Amino acid sequence: MNTDARFPEQPLPLWRRAVLKVGSSLLTDAGVLSDRHARTLAEFIHGARAAGRDVVLVSSGAVAGGRAQLSTSTQGGGLVLRQALAALGQMPMMALWQRLLSAPVAQVLLSHDDLRNRRRYLNARNTLLELLRLGVVPVVNENDTVAVEELKLGDNDNLAAIVAALVDADLLLIASDVDGLYTAHPLQDPRAQPVPAVAAITAEILAMAGAAGSVHGTGGMRTKLEAAQKAASAGIDTILFNGGDADAAGKLATGTFHGTHIKAPGSRLAARKYWLKHAPGSGAAILIDAGAARALAGGASLLPGGIAGVDGEFARGDIVEIVMMNDTSRVARGLCQYNAKEVARVAGRHTRDIEGLLGFSYGDSIVRRDDLVLLIEAVPA
Repeated sequence: MNTDARFPEQPLPLWRRAVLKVGSSLLTDAGVLSDRHARTLAEFIHGARAAGRDVVLVSSGAVAGGRAQLSTSTQGGGLVLRQALAALGQMPMMALWQRLLSAPVAQVLLSHDDLRNRRRYLNARNTLLELLRLGVVPVVNENDTVAVEELKLGDNDNLAAIVAALVDADLLLIASDVDGLYTAHPLQDPRAQPVPAVAAITAEILAMAGAAGSVHGTGGMRTKLEAAQKAASAGIDTILFNGGDADAAGKLATGTFHGTHIKAPGSRLAARKYWLKHAPGSGAAILIDAGAARALAGGASLLPGGIAGVDGEFARGDIVEIVMMNDTSRVARGLCQYNAKEVARVAGRHTRDIEGLLGFSYGDSIVRRDDLVLLIEAVPA
């Protein structure tokens, strides 16, 4: 590798909420869990939280952590063994992060089924957002113990990108044992040059990535680029950096980094609003009064008090139209927190009545403002 070729120092994009993915190689030393590299990353999380920012952690290392707990050899083996190791290693991996972080941590295990199913997707989103509101650091991992297909893929990079979109993050930080993207494999080609910034993931950019990961991890640079591509489609920038380099990891706390910045073509909010505006809906509608319409135009969530009724059937998590009760003109559309029957039961009531009427509550909002896109500029008085 050309040792004179270094990644320049760059400013981090402006962010309020980030997802930090930490690879297995940064949490292991001679095959056992170690906090040697994680300490600096934990200091970054602590500083970010002190500044009023949110960080969701996507952490690998459970399989390696489980392997270190056993005295017998676990080399080789198939999926069942890896599932058992993942189950065994979750506790020590969580204990490592709890020891390093000043805030409480919560384990959140997700599978692709949780993210494909509307209701489970919304449940996962609400849980993560509530944990952040409570001042907790969520530590997310794939549910490797039961998710055979996901464990076979073994790709927490792409999971981190999905989680970033799930929690409306502004930034995806991928920490690994490499400095960033190079024009070729830096250990095999002495002419390899660092790529500090990528405007878009193209076939040429993907060709720069090697397929092999580290000895303990399962994802290589290509999976990181695929994850960045997913994040970019949601309007989220991605930073690739070397979490094993104390100087590079420490730079994050100063608002700078050494690595590769993969830019999103538009803002996170713009990407989400575009999706909400154009994604197929349920065909059903929530009827609202003029007061609710004005509140929505002013940036508020849709509360039950301004709802006059429901037209059609929809499930929790469906996209519904939000229309005026008299002239049925469309005001907005968005993801509904409740199904049609539940919305009809709480229509016109105060938010404090929701749990009493339904026997449960998914929150005060029928449609959260972050899950809603306006279709009109203003509502006549």
